[in-house]
Amino acid sequence: MPADRDRYVIRGGRPLHGEVTVSGSKNAALYALAAALLTPDTVTLRNVPRIADIEEMAAVLRALGAAVTVEGETVTLRASEFTTTVALPELVAKLRASFLVVGALLARTGEATCVSPGGDVIGSRPLDVHFTGFKALGATVEEHGREHVVRAKRLTGARIFFDYPSVLGTVNVLFAAVRAAGRTTIINAAAEPEVEMVASMLVGMGARISGHGTATIEVDGVDRLGGTDFAIIPDRLEAGTYLLAGTATGGDVRVTNARPEHMDSLTAKLREIGMEVEEGTGAAGGIRARCLGPLRVTQVQAVPYPGFPTDLQAPMTAALLRASGTSTVHERVYERRFDYIQQLHLLGAQIEVGANGIATIHGGVPLTGAPVRALDIRAGAAVVVAGLAAAGETVVGDVGHLDRGYADLEPRLRALGADITRQAG
Repeated sequence: MPADRDRYVIRGGRPLHGEVTVSGSKNAALYALAAALLTPDTVTLRNVPRIADIEEMAAVLRALGAAVTVEGETVTLRASEFTTTVALPELVAKLRASFLVVGALLARTGEATCVSPGGDVIGSRPLDVHFTGFKALGATVEEHGREHVVRAKRLTGARIFFDYPSVLGTVNVLFAAVRAAGRTTIINAAAEPEVEMVASMLVGMGARISGHGTATIEVDGVDRLGGTDFAIIPDRLEAGTYLLAGTATGGDVRVTNARPEHMDSLTAKLREIGMEVEEGTGAAGGIRARCLGPLRVTQVQAVPYPGFPTDLQAPMTAALLRASGTSTVHERVYERRFDYIQQLHLLGAQIEVGANGIATIHGGVPLTGAPVRALDIRAGAAVVVAGLAAAGETVVGDVGHLDRGYADLEPRLRALGADITRQAG
C-alpha cells in the first residue's frame, strides 16, 4: 500500500461533473471477513474494496491461522483450524474492526484473547457493549494487563439489552449468538445496512437470524455454519463523499452501484439545501446530485442509522461552507469528530464548535488553498472536499488515512474533472 505520508495536491475551484462507480462497503467487508472465521469451510467474498483496511484485516486473520487470498475485488478465506486464539496486538492496534475476531473465536473455540483495538482517534468507543453481550451468553471476561481474555465452556442464548446501538458490539455479539444454544434476542441493536448485510451473509451460511436491519434481532443458535459465496453491498459512505464533493464545487455528480434506500438521510439533506437529486432503480441503483444554484443553509444531526451518518458529518460540514448563512451540525456519536475543523480553518472556513457538540458554520465565505492534513479517514474526506472547492492550491498531507477507506480516490476524482495529483511523502 502507498506510504502514509503521501500528499494530494489539489488546484480547486472547478465544479465536478460526471459519473463514478462506488466500491463495495469498507465496513461491511471487514465484518464479512471476520464472519468467515465462524466456519471451517471456504468463504468467497466479492465486490470487496481494494483499500488498506482490507489488507490489515487479512493480516489479522492470517495470524490466527486462516488462509486468506486477495485477488482484486475477490477475497477467498478458509479457517479450517486456528493456530492461536490470541489476536496479535501489533495488528489489532491498527484497526478497530479487528476486535470482531473475539466473537467469532468465542463461538468456534470457546476462547479469545485480544487487546483493545486501534483505529481513528475520534472519541470514546468503549467495549462495554461487547462484554455485556458475551457475559449474558455465558462467557467470562478477564483483564490481564492490556489483554481482554474471553472464555466460555458453553454459550447459551439470552435476552440482551444494549445501552447504545453499537455497530461493532451488535456484530460481535451476533457472531457469538449464532453458535449459542437456544434463542438470543438483541434489543436496541444497530440497524445499519452493513449489520443487516453481515446477518444475511450468516443466514446464507446456515444461521437462523430474523429482525436484522431493525432494533431487535433474534437468533436461534446452530451447531455449525458452512461456507458461502457472497457479494458485499456498495459503500454508502464513499457514495456520499462523491456526492458531497459535487455539492461543494457546484457540480453535477452521479454515483453508480449505490443503493438509494441506504442513503435517505443524505439525499433528504441534499434536497433541503437546494440540490436536485435523482435516484435510480433496480440492482444498479445510482444517485445523481446536481447543483442548480446557491445552496441553502440547514441543520444536521449525526446519529445512529437511519439518521445522518457520523461518517459523513465531516464532508457534509465541508460542503455546507458553500451555503451563504448559518448552518449547524450536531455530532451526537463521537465527541472528537470535530477535530478536523481546525484544518478547515486553515482554508478560511468560519466555523465555531461549542461545548455542546454543535458546530456553527458561517457559510458563503470564499475558501483559499493551504497546507492541511488528513487526521483520519473521514476528516481526510472533509479537507479534500473543501480543497476541491477552494481557490488556489491545497496540499493534503497524511493521505494514507484516506487509503484506508477510499479505493482509487485520486483517479476517480480526476475522472470527474478535479485537478488533483498524488505526491510521494
